[in-house]
Amino acid sequence: MKILVRNLDRATTEEEVTALFEQFGVVQSCSLVLDAVTGGSKGFGFVEMPKPGEAKAAVKSLNQTEVGRNTIRVKRAE
Repeated sequence: MKILVRNLDRATTEEEVTALFEQFGVVQSCSLVLDAVTGGSKGFGFVEMPKPGEAKAAVKSLNQTEVGRNTIRVKRAE
C-alpha cells in the first residue's frame, strides 16, 4: 500500500520517516519529494508498506501526530 505523508518539517529525513513507519511493520520504500533547484525536501513524501493491515494501522495511528515541529497528515495515496 502506498501512503502519502504531508506537512513534514523540511528538515525531516527519509530515515526518520522510515523509522516512524517501521513501528507498525515492514517498510518497502520511503521517498521524500525534493525541490529540483535547492535539493531540499518539499515537505511531503511517500511510504510503501507491503502488508495492508500494517499500512492501515500506521495511517490511523500517525495521522495528525507531531513530528519535528509539524503536525503531519497521513493517508492512502491515490
